[in-house]
Amino acid sequence: MTTNKDRILFYLLKPFSWLYGGVTLLRNLFFDWGWLPSRKYDVPVVSVGNITVGGTGKTPHVEYLIENLSSYYNIGVLSRGYKRKTKGFVLASSHSTPETIGDEPYQVYHKFKKRVRVAVCENRRKGIEELLATDPDINLILLDDAFQHRYVTPKVNILLMDFNRPVYQDNLLPLGRLRESKRSVARADFVVVTKVPENVSPLQFRMVSKYLDLLAYQQLYFSQINYDYPVPVFPEESKYNVDLDHFTRQDAVILLTGIANPRSFVRYFKRYQCRVKVCHYPDHHFYSRRDLDELQKKFDGLNAARKIIVTTEKDAVRLANNPYFPQHLKPFIFYIPIEIKMVQGIDESDFIGALRQAIDKTDLGEISR
Repeated sequence: MTTNKDRILFYLLKPFSWLYGGVTLLRNLFFDWGWLPSRKYDVPVVSVGNITVGGTGKTPHVEYLIENLSSYYNIGVLSRGYKRKTKGFVLASSHSTPETIGDEPYQVYHKFKKRVRVAVCENRRKGIEELLATDPDINLILLDDAFQHRYVTPKVNILLMDFNRPVYQDNLLPLGRLRESKRSVARADFVVVTKVPENVSPLQFRMVSKYLDLLAYQQLYFSQINYDYPVPVFPEESKYNVDLDHFTRQDAVILLTGIANPRSFVRYFKRYQCRVKVCHYPDHHFYSRRDLDELQKKFDGLNAARKIIVTTEKDAVRLANNPYFPQHLKPFIFYIPIEIKMVQGIDESDFIGALRQAIDKTDLGEISR
């Protein structure tokens, strides 16, 4: 239901949304016309990104690509390293921390360090060149969150869109969450609709396809997040095996999240019988001593037969490296690993096979745009 306050806010923000849209339109036209330079590389580059503010699952999808492509290619992963405390090009190593390379690159490195090279750099072109100089055997580069960074021309552009927040029902900033016009979807080679709920009907899939109205050269896929069993954040301190199926209303879970959109994560826990309390912070939040003191008070104040803290995989890498995390909470905090699964009758080989074909194509520019 739209209130008078909502209508007033809409009309107040609309001019700023038009202005923002005009600036982004001009910028994209300058790239399209060649007035702003965009560089291609001999090594194929796959960009994974979105045109909305907030989480669409970029890092889990990058991990999905690594898992399914690393047996075919020597992969280098390049990210900006959002909210890191360093500048310039940094190659991930055993000495890296979330503070030096960012939480998401650290998570990727921690999981796949024997299979890929991971680096961060604000300047994507410099980052690619440094990464290739570091390891000349790299023959595929994955750019994390790079759909807007058009100074690099990727061989394959993968655009992610949240099923629950489709671009065709959104508006440009600051009125909505779009960082670019809906027309920018045309730059994508693959569109992956993410966070698809369970039991979505065939009609809903067809409606998404209809409203997206993709061009002939674009391929549409749907993906789902699968949640695994809880894993201790501090395995050396943990004394418990957690089976949420056995939790009852006498038990309690604190959900600690510092991600852009915790909706799917919270919804997952609503299926269990236990009481759920949500403690949410902004995306990429580095937990302060005060934050963790408040967490400790909330945990100690819970009256429950069993009580645990559950966080996201991305938060876990920050918490495990946090010197302020209370010692007595370490046995009680867990994270939920997630994996990406292609859904709606499209198996993994279809998506990965089509992606490999696009990567290995002699000239992707042959596809009519």
